[in-house]
Amino acid sequence: MPPADIPPSAPLEPVAPGEFAGEVKRVRKPLTLPAAIMALLLSTMWAGNPVANKAGLEDAGPLRLGYLRFILGGLVVIVYSLSTRQDLRVYRFEVLPMILLGVLFSVQLAFMNVGQDFTTAGHAVIVTTTFPLWTAVFAHFFVPGDRMNRRRSLGTLVAYSGVVAVFARSLSLGGDFIIGDLLLLGSAILLGARQVYISQAAQGVPQHKLLMSQSVFGITSFVIASFIFEAGDPWELTTKLTLALLYTGVLIAGFGFLGQTYLLKNYLPSRVTVISLSQPIFGVLFSWWILGESIGPELYAGAALVVVGSWLAQRG
Repeated sequence: MPPADIPPSAPLEPVAPGEFAGEVKRVRKPLTLPAAIMALLLSTMWAGNPVANKAGLEDAGPLRLGYLRFILGGLVVIVYSLSTRQDLRVYRFEVLPMILLGVLFSVQLAFMNVGQDFTTAGHAVIVTTTFPLWTAVFAHFFVPGDRMNRRRSLGTLVAYSGVVAVFARSLSLGGDFIIGDLLLLGSAILLGARQVYISQAAQGVPQHKLLMSQSVFGITSFVIASFIFEAGDPWELTTKLTLALLYTGVLIAGFGFLGQTYLLKNYLPSRVTVISLSQPIFGVLFSWWILGESIGPELYAGAALVVVGSWLAQRG
């Protein structure tokens, strides 16, 4: 008998050999109109995440900024779990997927925060927005019914050429810009993998437990790393840092993660993340409007190629 939160009429996927015990999976489907609107809202919020991160990095180191963000996001998840009377007990079959997700999340966010400290918010938006393409690649191998084809492969190559345009500018600038963009590319690949893993794990582990595991591992690892690498670095809780933490912690790591996990649990992950093709446009505009960053030709070209390539890869 399926768990109480899964309607008896919902079609279920069989558990494949090697998947964790106790897992019950429903068939994930293409986006409905309400789900697409929700995904677009989340995408717009996520477009501002690199900009808010960059603003916060002016007053705190990347590791300290990370664990402060996770604390706020964890509080949102705890309040949600208690208000909706979710079961907070961790069962044996849930331990391994929660640990793996926590480690994957911590490494991915470390790459993102540290990488963003070396490059611009505009570059961060373009490079990070390639994660839906990595999601599609990973989903091809691990999610039933979510496979690549020639058209999607062509679109993926077009979108990746947008990243090449951004990196061409980084090569001309040299030094820290290359390091920052490479770390952000690694973060985008890991984020794509995390989207697929959440989509799979959420079939057997409730979303609030997955999000709590991310917060626990993120806080623990970032506090230890900050104590080691940022012990002597000055920081100040300014108005700008407070606003950046409220945005990245409460809106993104809290409500944003809750909404994204819900969508990934119920819909095909590559279809959920296709809506993210709007992020380069909004993100570049936010970096110009809020941070005053100049918009070079590589950002125009990179944003256009990522949007067109993503559309080709995901349409239909």
